[in-house]
Amino acid sequence: MSDTTRNRLMLVIAILMAAIYLFPLYWMYITALKGGSEMFATPPSFWPGDPQWGTFGYVWESRGMGRYLWNSLVIAVGAVTLITVLGVGCAYVLARYRNVWVDIGLFMILMLQVLPASLMVTPIFVGFSQLGMLDYPRLAVIFAIAAKSMPFFVVLVRATFMAVPMELEEAALVDGNSRVGAFFSIVLPLARNGILVSAILIFMQAFGEFVYSKSMIQAAELQPASVGLNSFMGPNTNEWNNIMAYATMYVTPILAIFVLLQRRIVSGLTSGALK
Repeated sequence: MSDTTRNRLMLVIAILMAAIYLFPLYWMYITALKGGSEMFATPPSFWPGDPQWGTFGYVWESRGMGRYLWNSLVIAVGAVTLITVLGVGCAYVLARYRNVWVDIGLFMILMLQVLPASLMVTPIFVGFSQLGMLDYPRLAVIFAIAAKSMPFFVVLVRATFMAVPMELEEAALVDGNSRVGAFFSIVLPLARNGILVSAILIFMQAFGEFVYSKSMIQAAELQPASVGLNSFMGPNTNEWNNIMAYATMYVTPILAIFVLLQRRIVSGLTSGALK
């Protein structure tokens, strides 16, 4: 098989895999535009005959989408800020200082990463209840997300710091900089892409977080969009166009962020392997 034929075959396979992966998103968008009878037509139509654009406005007003999205944004930004402030220093220490205690700390961080949120929610809920943090439910969810996502952030950023040559820090120290000064003036600027990519990935996870929000936030006016979407569910649910319209308005901002920053995300994730 020639190289040209092999490349064409790989391109066809990639297009087929992308189509399979993106089909659920396509179905979500077109279902949001379908009317009541068209949703249950057999065989199903792959394009709405009479697009119902008013469904988006109806769902936005009736479900209070603005409030839900604002709460999701507050929780996601708060979690990313907390994780970034605490996780950058932790990742730097794990990347630069190697001894038995650092290795133990890295092992514990990796073990925390494998624990699912459904397993952690009960002890976190009990602990926050004892501390009185459930009186501030959004703050409690931010801390819970930070506890769950911190290991993922630290592991990614640690790889970024390890890609920065130590010789640059040593040269800065010889020139009279302190360790802290060398970190802020040399290491941090070189690692900013990796830190930014990790923060974006954490933001996407936090924006769609459901388990902690459902467990800790009881007031409807403080719940994020993930919990609002769950409010559609019931034993006799049949308003699939409204559900898909809600999901479309919820998912589209995250998709837009990913598409706009995809080059930076890919370059940040591969920077440690290329340097």
